[in-house]
Amino acid sequence: MPQLRLALNQIDSHVGDIAANADSVVHWTRHSAEQGAHLVAFPEMMLTGYPVEDLALRGSFVEASRAALRALAERLAAEGLGDLPVVVGYLDRTEKAVPRLGRPAGSPENAAAVLHRGEVVLRFAKHHLPNYGVFDEFRYFVPGDTQPVVRVRGVDVALAICEDLWQDGGRVPATRAAGAGLLISINASPYERNKDDLRLDLVRRRAREAGCTLAYLAMIGGQDELVFDGDSVVVDADGEVVARAPQFSEGCVLVDLDLPAARADAPEGVVDDGLRIDRVILSEEPVEPYGTVVAGGYADRLDDAEEIYDALVVGLRAYVRKNGFRSVLIGLSGGIDSALVAAVACDAIGAQNVYGVSMPSKYSSEHSRGDAADLAERTGLNFRTVSIEPMFDAYMGSLGLTGLAEENLQSRLRGTLLMALSNQEGHIVLAPGNKSELAVGYSTLYGDSVGAYGPIKDVYKSDVFLLARYRNRRAAERGETPPIPENSIHKPPSAELRPGQVDTDSLPDYPVLDAILARYVDRDQGLESIVAAGFDPELVARTLRMVDTAEYKRRQYPPGTKISAKGFGKDRRLPITNGWRERA
Repeated sequence: MPQLRLALNQIDSHVGDIAANADSVVHWTRHSAEQGAHLVAFPEMMLTGYPVEDLALRGSFVEASRAALRALAERLAAEGLGDLPVVVGYLDRTEKAVPRLGRPAGSPENAAAVLHRGEVVLRFAKHHLPNYGVFDEFRYFVPGDTQPVVRVRGVDVALAICEDLWQDGGRVPATRAAGAGLLISINASPYERNKDDLRLDLVRRRAREAGCTLAYLAMIGGQDELVFDGDSVVVDADGEVVARAPQFSEGCVLVDLDLPAARADAPEGVVDDGLRIDRVILSEEPVEPYGTVVAGGYADRLDDAEEIYDALVVGLRAYVRKNGFRSVLIGLSGGIDSALVAAVACDAIGAQNVYGVSMPSKYSSEHSRGDAADLAERTGLNFRTVSIEPMFDAYMGSLGLTGLAEENLQSRLRGTLLMALSNQEGHIVLAPGNKSELAVGYSTLYGDSVGAYGPIKDVYKSDVFLLARYRNRRAAERGETPPIPENSIHKPPSAELRPGQVDTDSLPDYPVLDAILARYVDRDQGLESIVAAGFDPELVARTLRMVDTAEYKRRQYPPGTKISAKGFGKDRRLPITNGWRERA
């Protein structure tokens, strides 16, 4: 059987920074060549970053991507890398589509190409276009209609892009019909909790359907609310894992594969779903047998808490760095939410770039002030205390507020203070709200909701405690100081806006609340279904009303890392003005 050393570059890209992305392709191609690779692959839309959203509809951006692809092919050849075939994703447009109402302007394509000896030798576009969750690809792209196959060192390699694997039909059965010995799928598949197991099952099943070895290359990094976890995997034709890359780690997966030789009578023409085989022959001569075999390796899987925590770190780091910021500012209350956000920030960009400020009022307890200071000492972040009492007294003297207005005034003064420091010193503010609070509207507009990014906005309160305990446990295992004070974890949650206030004054215990929210928000279950699962009807009705009436608040909350199948944002799109209410 012919051998092929495959290099899967599980790396990050930056949306819109085409020049930097091209530099990364050259860098990692050179690295792959130095490791003896015979074929190199990069993720979906590597040249432009993913997702580009409405940039796909801007003709100048499409043309910049097309020009960059041609320049990249020439540059690889000029730098002595031209003989190494490179598969890279980019943004293209089709010349064949006739403009019509409902078709994306300019007929853009989510495309990929094979670069070889200074030329773009093969181009193809994604066949299956996802249109669910965070994906709007019918809005942006037209589908491809070919089954690309490239012959490298006597092996036929079929190519696909992300959703081509997730949907039945199309390029997977077309790969079998084309007689390919290897299928490479390049992907920008966003992270979701527990998606790694679902993804592996999919890849195994598709390899068996395609009848050949399957290499699934995934992106790493973050883009706005999305985070990409890598976890690239190679399985053989029986679905057995040959190699698996780490999660949330950039690098090159190098693996030697024994693959069937290309058939002399390789099929041509139209196959599954009307796809036409587009075969390009680059090299017929097999690789000379070599002794040392690169096995690829199998990275240990992360447990649930570690996986989520790493996703939050990667998502925040990407947002800060890619937007050109250097430091972040967090209001530290002494509570669990701001403590977890601070720990994530320190891990993401370094404690020296994290600024915390305690903003006590007359209702702030001594232990909360102490817990904020303790957190700062444990993590090494920059810390100061600025009392809001003088500002609060001035407002109260002018307005004479009472009740909820008085409570919310404290939060809004803190928000104003944070934004003032942000403007003065150049930090971006991190909002500490969690998914439970956002769901039921327990966030004060222009108060604790201010900020450029909400790192835990897709994390339920129950999981906030889980992640805090995990982070402390990890530190202890490494002989480090646990970053989060135990008192912040164990004391009853409270906004401390009035004497003796705790969250359970107006909310059920968080495990119960989160279980209801998970059914209503994440799974779209109605009141009857939730009550049938064993929850108190009155409690369910009250919770659902709070969720429904808080939509306008959520629309004004900053972006934040998505870790669930349905986060608040593009995943869940409900009208603000909405007269529908769930009833038994």
